[in-house]
Amino acid sequence: MESGLTRSTVPVIDMQEVAIGAMREPSLLLAEGVNWRVAPGDYWAVAGLQGSGKSDFLMTVAGLAPPVDGNYRLFGEPMPIFEEERLNTRLRMGLVFGGGQLFNQLTVAENVALPALYHEDLAPLQAQSQLQRWLDAVELTPWATRMPSSLGQNWQKRVGLARALVLQPELLLVDDALGGLDPRHTNWWLAFLDALSQGHPLLEGRPLTLVMTTADLRPWKGHARQFAALKNRKFTVLGSWSQLESVTDELVRELLTT
Repeated sequence: MESGLTRSTVPVIDMQEVAIGAMREPSLLLAEGVNWRVAPGDYWAVAGLQGSGKSDFLMTVAGLAPPVDGNYRLFGEPMPIFEEERLNTRLRMGLVFGGGQLFNQLTVAENVALPALYHEDLAPLQAQSQLQRWLDAVELTPWATRMPSSLGQNWQKRVGLARALVLQPELLLVDDALGGLDPRHTNWWLAFLDALSQGHPLLEGRPLTLVMTTADLRPWKGHARQFAALKNRKFTVLGSWSQLESVTDELVRELLTT
């Protein structure tokens, strides 16, 4: 961390003139000249139509792919973070993949427990207690011994969420957070994310910094507090909901009427 700065003053995400390529074809640019700063406690919804590069953008934010150009720092550390000695910085971030990326040979509980088993030296009873708290919080306890493939998409996404939260990160990234969810599960996610943003008891009341990607801005009204959009290789910060509603850009209007 940079000298003289505390965690509360260092941006969680700081991108300066960043160019982002497709993960499968880095030479294919999806966004250029990205200037974006996320402060601790922010709650962002990053919107774009299908094919705009939202997932690749979020994977770069997560450090799974390096920026093609520009400077990107996470919690003050230059990204991507692959070095073992910088592991603790990387673990301050949790990621939920749009497709879940669950291990179908493992049970729901085993999937959720993986980060704790790999990265925390916990006694068995302590690890089990930590795991159970998150299973209860996302209402997965009845399916803890089931294989993910036996669950519907609504519940698989919760498995990915619990797995991302089990190490109690400071930043949560969720790709296509509400995609494929029925109305009941959509409402559950919005309420749960609100609780994380405001300070969930399982995070000891500490507000979590959130970044969601979405193809539809409408559900995020009254929830996300900052908005941005991806279109034609350009990342545009839209501001608050009231500012977003006054934008005349065709893409933004489309994302509000999808």
